[in-house]
Amino acid sequence: MPQITDASYYPGRADEIFIPHDEAELLEILHRASSNQIPVTFMGALTGVTGAAVPQGGWAISLTRLNALEIQPGKAIVGPGVLLRDLQSAAAQSKQFYAPDPTENTSSIGGNIAANASGSRSYRFGATRNHVLALRVALINGEILEIRRGQKINFDVPPIHLPQTTKHSAGYRLEPNMDLVDLFVGSEGTLAVITQAELQLLPPRGELLSGVVFFKSEGAAFDAVERWRSANLNMIEYLDRASLELMDVPHQAALMIEQEGDGDLDMTGALESESWFAISAADRERFRQFRHALPERCNEIIRKSGFMKLSTDYAVPRDKLRQIVSIYRHFLTPPYVIFGHAGDAHLHINTFSDSPARFERNKELMTDLAREAVALGGTVGAEHGLGKRKAHLLEIQYSPEEIEAMRAVKRRFDPGWLLGQGTMLVR
Repeated sequence: MPQITDASYYPGRADEIFIPHDEAELLEILHRASSNQIPVTFMGALTGVTGAAVPQGGWAISLTRLNALEIQPGKAIVGPGVLLRDLQSAAAQSKQFYAPDPTENTSSIGGNIAANASGSRSYRFGATRNHVLALRVALINGEILEIRRGQKINFDVPPIHLPQTTKHSAGYRLEPNMDLVDLFVGSEGTLAVITQAELQLLPPRGELLSGVVFFKSEGAAFDAVERWRSANLNMIEYLDRASLELMDVPHQAALMIEQEGDGDLDMTGALESESWFAISAADRERFRQFRHALPERCNEIIRKSGFMKLSTDYAVPRDKLRQIVSIYRHFLTPPYVIFGHAGDAHLHINTFSDSPARFERNKELMTDLAREAVALGGTVGAEHGLGKRKAHLLEIQYSPEEIEAMRAVKRRFDPGWLLGQGTMLVR
């Protein structure tokens, strides 16, 4: 039985793995699965960290060969297996810009849509949901739905309470008269499988200034976050002292920024002469790689420890940034790192365990901290989805009635509960 895992080292297995060459072959596989009541899990690049694409038996369907890519003025037509970096590159060659930028640019577009992924530039441009113009999806029975932005849901759903955050990717988004596209974006492969997407491309950006700005203290960095939210920035990313130590950088805190157009930033509290600034595309890529190297180093430490990755994807309202970080530091015991999307008050924690007892304690803390984030008006899943690893957090975010409303939607599209078993919703 083939063994499968994702970037979080969540273990899984499949009775059989299929890699269809086209939509017709995919539909034939779905028809057989439906007829024989065989669970199906969809896989892309397996860069996720929640186990959503990791099967627990049944059939696994890899979408990597559904990778057609067509660039048109103002939009791209893509298969789910297209990698984010390839879409970004193709858009740039046409002098256009695809805004969503999850840190892992080898992720697949199908996975990005399934999780409503975002990234650093979502501070200005929003998550993947904001850039989906149309979807072509296949249901478990082989039926194809073609849905365009503006097409409304054709059945009754109650409104689901949303957190007071700028980013959210946990559970189905439900609202009467909502766009049907928005039901499938963020549904983590539990309702249907995306076979094609039409995505918005933006005009090329103006002159950009990128920087890694170092600060004397965490407090000084958070002061700057509050000041700079009114500036014309595409991103405001944070790295704490422990994160910088992993990167061999001897400073207390840092903010990674990207500014489009003119405008001076108040550098009070910053170590301006020791900070890094650049305007070239090559240097911007160097900064991106610097930021990406941090989770890679975290993953390396975790892999060597032999324990599964324990990390958070919680966000709170923007004015609660200091409060949630204070709570994190009160509960957590080193070693751990805090980094991520400070502009959206969406910081990731990665913990490191050196014993089974420490791992279990850290695992409990992740749930405790989820409750703290929700109590502040936050979300238990800002950009990764919940998958299998974090499905238990759904009941922290929503009431039993809201979860039952989601189950009703699941039964409508997947009455046999065959798609993505164990992901997000428990039957």
